[in-house]
Amino acid sequence: MNVLILLQQVSNQAADAAGTLPDLTQTVDTVTTEAQINILDLALKGGWIMGVLLLLSIVAIFIFIQRVMIIRRANRRDEGFMNRIRDYIHDGKIDSAINLCHKTRNPGARMIEKGISRLGRPMNDVLVAIENVGNMEVAKLEKGFPVLATIAAGAPMLGFLGTVTGMVRAFFAMANAGTNVDVTLLSGGIYEALVTTVGGLVVGIVTLFGYNYLVAQVDSVINNMEARTMEFMDLLNEPAN
Repeated sequence: MNVLILLQQVSNQAADAAGTLPDLTQTVDTVTTEAQINILDLALKGGWIMGVLLLLSIVAIFIFIQRVMIIRRANRRDEGFMNRIRDYIHDGKIDSAINLCHKTRNPGARMIEKGISRLGRPMNDVLVAIENVGNMEVAKLEKGFPVLATIAAGAPMLGFLGTVTGMVRAFFAMANAGTNVDVTLLSGGIYEALVTTVGGLVVGIVTLFGYNYLVAQVDSVINNMEARTMEFMDLLNEPAN
């Protein structure tokens, strides 16, 4: 009986001890919840620099979408366009050829229209007139490119500026705290300051990729324009049937 009583007392004491232990699962969940980062709140803590970066990103997206639509429209090719122009010119239907260029409405067609309007002049004058129109068309396609290039280069610099100013504020607050320096005071200011660097790099990298993509698309349009020019100049040298 004494042994049974002793075992019962030991069991009761173990149960009481287990009841006083903290719930480790709940503690881990609490720590995990506290360690999570809210991206929106963190971005808001970046200060006014994050507002400027947001504005720059909106401008970059607007220019990119607008240029993509315009460049794709300019890059469309009508395979039968030059054949019809050839037939009109050989048949002496200059007005019909000009009307076809009006309806086609792309840089290559406008270049050909300018060349048709210069028929009867020396070949060099015709070529120069076409090239001048081509340069103007390329300038229209590249409208907004300097802004994208500026954003791609300037956004990371703005991010670094925000980081530097944030670090200055963090160390200034630490200096004013005197001997009562709290580690969270410094670490919190540093990670909030680094948010601007991350934001600036994201905006700059994405804008740079978009800029290079647009440059490649414009190069494709230029190649098509040059091909149209060569076809037209060869056409003028062909004997009429």
